[in-house]
Amino acid sequence: MSDTRTGLELRTLITPEGRLELSLVDVPVPEPHDDEVLVRVEAAPINPSDIGLLFGPADMAQVQVGGDPGRPVVSAPVPPAALPSMGARLGRSLAAGNEGAGVVIGAGSSKAAQALMGRTIALLGGGMYAQYRCVPVAQCLVLPPGTAPSEGASAFVNPLTALGMVETMRREGHRALVHTAAASNLGQMLQRICLEDDVPLVNVVRKPEQAALLRSIGARHAVVTGAPTFAQDLTHALAETGATIGFDATGGGRLAGTVLGCMEAAITASSREYSRYGSSIHKQVYIYGGLEPGPIELVRNFGMAWGVGGWLLFGFLQKIGPEGAQRLKDRVAANLKTTFASRYARTVSLAGMLSGDAIAAYNRRATGEKFLVDPSAS
Repeated sequence: MSDTRTGLELRTLITPEGRLELSLVDVPVPEPHDDEVLVRVEAAPINPSDIGLLFGPADMAQVQVGGDPGRPVVSAPVPPAALPSMGARLGRSLAAGNEGAGVVIGAGSSKAAQALMGRTIALLGGGMYAQYRCVPVAQCLVLPPGTAPSEGASAFVNPLTALGMVETMRREGHRALVHTAAASNLGQMLQRICLEDDVPLVNVVRKPEQAALLRSIGARHAVVTGAPTFAQDLTHALAETGATIGFDATGGGRLAGTVLGCMEAAITASSREYSRYGSSIHKQVYIYGGLEPGPIELVRNFGMAWGVGGWLLFGFLQKIGPEGAQRLKDRVAANLKTTFASRYARTVSLAGMLSGDAIAAYNRRATGEKFLVDPSAS
């Protein structure tokens, strides 16, 4: 394929003066190297991690949309206090979109690359908000026959994150886990995985209707943060399941600390001896999201055997190595339309993704409002 052809790609830029700019640009269609494939991208989800790169610390309450309908330009101010932490990206135009799916329309000379010609695949590697994307074969997942790109677009980030949580739980010697913001697409996947694997799970949600949704798919424990009895409900669920590891999507605020405190309360409720250092059972909460951008607040009521840390999918995949990662990918591919099915509230084009109403909707990161981008649509 000649590199004189071009395709649209979304770019995100933060200027040294403190302005976020999102735009669509024409870029050359890449030529695949030996072990690469060229994909016509037809579906790419907007995940919270994508929103973090798209908007950075910009004040999206002051967003402005200009340009013409086919080539919108979005801008918003970045607070001066946030600029020092953005030093590495100031003035750099970045591609966005962690994952997607589409059809292979070009391939390098290797046998593995040639075998993917014409296949519908899911792919990981960034820059998916683009009409064409070139990626190594190792970053591809062949979708089962009859699977549309829209059904495979979210085959990596959410499924592998949910599987990674269960795998981390096992590797670190825990027997049950806690998950916050649990009514999300990812949370529903995790609930289905835990039912299949007989892993006790405590779901933490914001609203009673979200708890009802999880119970409708088999959840035994779904506690509501806004309930007057939240701490008691959570402690009871932790005592019943024995969960001592949690994964928190909110990030800031008191929730991670509350989970640790309730874990300690559940453990010490059955203890016969008192220790001023708290229980000796290690309690761990991993922060993997940033729905709440404020500081993490901890009230030290959980003894001395505890930990709070960050958890990132890509670091986890490196830790388990290629064979471990492939085992998880194979499970995803085999259950893409059941355990790992994703649902979207709306599908938009690249230009539609930059409309004011779309930005307002998906930037809320609300349960049930996940967006899908179709870069091939006009």
